[in-house]
Amino acid sequence: MAATKVEEVYDSSSITVLEGREAVRKRPAMYIGSTGELGLHHLVYEVVDNSVDEALAGYCDNIEVTIHLDNSITVVDNGRGIPVDYHKQEKRSAAEVVMTKLHAGGKFDSNAYKVSGGLHGVGVSCVNFLSEWLRLEIWRDGKTWEQEYRRGIPVAPLRATGKTRRRGTKITFKPDPEIFETTEFSFDRLSERLREKAFLNKGIRITIVDEREEPERRHEFYYKGGIAEFVRHLNKNKNVLHDKPIYFERQDPNLSIEVAIQYNDGYDEKVYSFANNINTVDGGTHLSGFRSALTRTINAYAQSSGLAKNFKGSLTGDDVREGLVAVISVKLPQPQFEGQTKGKLNSDVKGAVESFLNEKLAEYFEQNPTVARKIVGKAIDAARAREAARKAREIVRKSALNSAMLPGKLADCQEQDPALCELYIVEGDSAGGSAKQARDRRNQAVLPLKGKILNVEKARFDKMLSHSEIKTLITALGTGIGKDDFDISKLRYHKIIFMTDADVDGSHIRTLLLTFFYRQMPELIEKGHIYIAQPPLYKVKHGKREEYIKDERSLTRYLMRLATNDVKVKSESSGAVIEGRDLARLLEQVAEFRRYFDKAVRRFAGDEQLLRTLLDALAGRKGLLRRKSGLSLRDIFQEAEGRLIAALEGALAKAGYDTELATDEEHDLWEIEIKNKTGARVMLDWDLASHVEFQKAVELHMLLEDALAAPFIIQQNGSSERIETREDLLERVLSAAKKDLTIQRYKGLGEMNPEQLWETTMNPEKRTLLQVKIDDAVETDQIFTILMGDSVEPRRRFIEENALDVRNLDI
Repeated sequence: MAATKVEEVYDSSSITVLEGREAVRKRPAMYIGSTGELGLHHLVYEVVDNSVDEALAGYCDNIEVTIHLDNSITVVDNGRGIPVDYHKQEKRSAAEVVMTKLHAGGKFDSNAYKVSGGLHGVGVSCVNFLSEWLRLEIWRDGKTWEQEYRRGIPVAPLRATGKTRRRGTKITFKPDPEIFETTEFSFDRLSERLREKAFLNKGIRITIVDEREEPERRHEFYYKGGIAEFVRHLNKNKNVLHDKPIYFERQDPNLSIEVAIQYNDGYDEKVYSFANNINTVDGGTHLSGFRSALTRTINAYAQSSGLAKNFKGSLTGDDVREGLVAVISVKLPQPQFEGQTKGKLNSDVKGAVESFLNEKLAEYFEQNPTVARKIVGKAIDAARAREAARKAREIVRKSALNSAMLPGKLADCQEQDPALCELYIVEGDSAGGSAKQARDRRNQAVLPLKGKILNVEKARFDKMLSHSEIKTLITALGTGIGKDDFDISKLRYHKIIFMTDADVDGSHIRTLLLTFFYRQMPELIEKGHIYIAQPPLYKVKHGKREEYIKDERSLTRYLMRLATNDVKVKSESSGAVIEGRDLARLLEQVAEFRRYFDKAVRRFAGDEQLLRTLLDALAGRKGLLRRKSGLSLRDIFQEAEGRLIAALEGALAKAGYDTELATDEEHDLWEIEIKNKTGARVMLDWDLASHVEFQKAVELHMLLEDALAAPFIIQQNGSSERIETREDLLERVLSAAKKDLTIQRYKGLGEMNPEQLWETTMNPEKRTLLQVKIDDAVETDQIFTILMGDSVEPRRRFIEENALDVRNLDI
């Protein structure tokens, strides 16, 4: 019997119209580029861009960005503050309109902002819609205004909460885990963007703090010299051809142009282009104009000065850009970009940039012939080397294209689809032999490299191509090399994995390989093809059973599970008996509490007793603090709940602290000024209580007071023991677990036989791979220059400054 076909109705009812918040949450990638790391960091850029626009308009000179423990972000500026007055058309506050309406803001009216870098007016509203929660605080016209949102929906209208002398805006938000694949911010990636903003806007001070680190990581960016200082910074630790960067500027309401140029004696080109403070990573018309002018002007000077009389032909763009470090920044009203995240400038400015730079650079060369001769001389040297490199590349190309001539030492795999193929690059023949036996021949290839490859940071292209191990590597990859020949579509393995020992030599080999890929095949890193194998740090033997453990944290978790198998813990106060998984889970929370407690105590002048007194007092009042949505610590400071603040003050006085009750006028809340026994002062107010580490410490302390109340009787193997605190209980359980274990720490791959190597490091179901990514291109370039370049002094300084941060160094 034939199935009856159901006719689908396709009419006006089938057309879905998504507006505002719903549209952004349904299709977030359309607005912020992706729901991965790129889009996540874009949220911060959008909020910061609003503050930078205030700076461009002349109203802001200080921006502070903080990454909190829970990966929420705070951005504070000292601009005018978002307008708070009533919006007649929308029938609500102007601030709420800005936070909840797409294409709402001051950037469509050129009177408010002449030049802007925001996201077509969708920026901060997008951030709001894609955040689990967002808190807005505005200081304007002598008042503090506050509003909170949950996934873009206001909890209550904007309201004035106090008086202030400050002005500006504070936005704190937490990206929504329902939307984003990851909510872990990269301090380095954010630092790179903020450094660019500070360089591009003379006199603006931008600070970023990472509270997740111990100690806190902090960068402050402030540059009076603008992009000329940026170029000088990029050339730091390099040997420059001329001390002072070449700098030109044109100020015009319709098109402002800034260009800074400085050459070094290296072989790389570093050119950064910006339009309205946005890093146009894919270039655009302004970059095309810059390149054309540079090539034409240098060629013209080479001919007119007679420097090129012994050189046949003309200098190419690649020749004149060898060793170049440059920044070009344009600012124009209503720029046209390609793509929502603005990677490429499409506005027609090529001719204007080209004619401006032609004129200025020609004039500069006439006035500074010494610098001009050095630049032209380097370009001519580059052109001669290009011919030698072309011949060397031809040899490599011929061998790479002929698959029958794959390196003999390469143990290739059977799979033909590159997307499924992996290449393990292994140090030495010994580890290579184990890896060849351990691998899955179907899709895992192994390439052992003999000794340490050439340091390409110090070598010219033709010399690099004559190095046997590098030729082997290029041939195995199949992509070719160099601007003319490199073709990523010919890559034979989509996962390239470095597998080296966890010792100094292994680290050096890994660094040499990273230098090669970063300098010669950066696209492989950008596209996510480069990985580092992570062999386990420990092998744990318990009786006849063996287990491999990747790091210290995993070892603690393993010990916890093991130790709680035959332990019972009885709480004396509640009488509850806890064992097995429940005990392991609670002890993990004890360890987590300690982490937050240690972070929070820094905000209490390092006074542990003070913090414990407050935590105990709050636990005694937990009924007043718990709400359906969780803890509400703000209630402590509310006028209506004065008994809570009074209870805290009483507990502090009982513990011997001097206290004074005061008013936080900015938020119209209570606050307690505490003087501890050493004379240090701590202000317990809503600002302190709103920090993540304090909130989490309070939350976990309350939970553990209910579920794991001290003191305890611990029972194990027929004996019992009394333990006074949760921390002592955790220590006792962990030390008991270690007694019957043999813990071996690995140093080299050679310590493993092929079966162990497969099980721990090569088996896709169990291994851990670290993907190589470039979060901060400027910082990355600096580190490679310091570690692998010619200058010894910066390298010595780097080692001295970072030696104390090294962990688990095996020599």
